[in-house]
Amino acid sequence: MTRARPAALLAMVALLLFIATALWTQFARTDLDWVQTTLSIYLHGPWGLALRSAYCLLALAIAVLGIALYRHSTGPRRSAAAPLLFTVAALGLATVSIGDSWLPEATPLLAPLVHGVAANTAFLCASVGMLLQAWYLRREPGWQRSAALLWGWAWLAFALLWLHVLWRAGPPRGLGQKTVIVVIVGWLLWLAVAMYRRGSRSASR
Repeated sequence: MTRARPAALLAMVALLLFIATALWTQFARTDLDWVQTTLSIYLHGPWGLALRSAYCLLALAIAVLGIALYRHSTGPRRSAAAPLLFTVAALGLATVSIGDSWLPEATPLLAPLVHGVAANTAFLCASVGMLLQAWYLRREPGWQRSAALLWGWAWLAFALLWLHVLWRAGPPRGLGQKTVIVVIVGWLLWLAVAMYRRGSRSASR
């Protein structure tokens, strides 16, 4: 797992940059109500390019974590399913970012469809990938303690996602979506930190 440290560090940096950019836009975009407005609306207008770039960084972090964990896992539940789901989620997220850069002007009728399919794919694949990855880690040597927390955390993200999708009369759409994003990104950051620390312990032996 020592060789996974660079990947974990890269993921941590990418995630922190995404968090910083997403938070900044909530304060910088005074023209938008952060409670009512979903994060995707911030992709356009002032600071839109910065947030679209941050989306690509988040996509990079998701893919890197999934692939690194697969490559350096030795447990009996090692499977390509989770990294595949994470990679598809990353591609969906990148499609949202890149597509929103030019599709609204080039093909205004197609842009909402592409955005919706890509965003839904990213959310669904990421949440299911989180559940699978946490389940795998429960049998991974040295991961049992972190895996227990990640397992419950992944179920929370999955439940909140479907609550946001199905409960239209619930909390404001912006607040609901951003809560799901916070839980997912927090899970990814915890995973990256745990991977880095485990690599550090392995290197010191």
